[in-house]
Parts: sequence; C-alpha cells; structure tokens
Amino acid sequence: MSVMSDLKSIILAIELATRQRDELAKAVGKAERNVRFAKDQLTQLEGYVADTDNRWLGAASSMRTSELVRHHYQFMERLQQAVGLQSGVIGNTARQLEFASKALLQAEFRLSGLNTILKTRQEALLQVQRRREQREIDEFAAQKYIRTHTSPITGEQHGY
Repeated sequence: MSVMSDLKSIILAIELATRQRDELAKAVGKAERNVRFAKDQLTQLEGYVADTDNRWLGAASSMRTSELVRHHYQFMERLQQAVGLQSGVIGNTARQLEFASKALLQAEFRLSGLNTILKTRQEALLQVQRRREQREIDEFAAQKYIRTHTSPITGEQHGY
C-alpha cells in the first residue's frame, strides 16, 4: 500500500468515525431528553397525588361513605403504582443514557486515536520529504563544488 493511499484510508476512517460519533452524540441528546421527560412526568404524578390527598382531606368527612373511602384508597393505590412504574421508566432511561454516553466516549477515544495516527503518519511523510529535499540540495552542492574545483580540460582538481 502506498503512503498516500494509506493516508487516504486513515482519512476515510476518520470521516466514518466522526459520523459515528455524531450519531452517538445525537443518541445521548435523545436519551437525556427522555430522562428529563420521564422525571417531569414523575413530578406531575407526584403533584397529582399530593393534590388528590389534599382535596380528600379538605372535603367534608360527613359526606364520605364506606364505598367512597374504598374507591379513594383504590384510586390512591393505582396512583402509587403509576408513580412506581414511572420510577422504573426513569431507571430504564437513565441506563440507556449511561450506555449511550459510554458508547460516545468510546467513539471519541477511537476518533482521537485515528487523528493521532494520521498526525504521526503525516509527520513521518513530511520528514521523508525533508530528507529527500536535503539530499537533493547536498547532491547539487557537491556537483557545484566539483564543477568549480575541477579543471574542465584535464579533470585535475585545483587547490585553491
């Protein structure tokens, strides 16, 4: 594989890794929004539970029948189940966020590694080019020295 095609392959890998990283960053953003949404829903549920309890406590107790009390407790039990389920949703979305964040971090490390490889290869290529240019300059200087210090007819060197 030639040096240039090697560099092109690395650049292509960097472009692909960048796209993957960007997609993972979008997934992290979506997971963060999902966690916020789930927490907001839990807050709303908890607020509704508190409001319902306050209304129940504020209502006249003389109007409460055993049937009404039983329905209230069943309703409150269902609300508590909903709060528990929503807490589970928050746990799931938080795990998804953690997974997405770890994947994003791995993608960042991979991209950083590829950029380091590219930089190293480019520096090595530049060093080879500089050596080649220096060798050409040295050869040119040697030829010029030989031309200026050698007699054109006899090939003898002058000692001046």
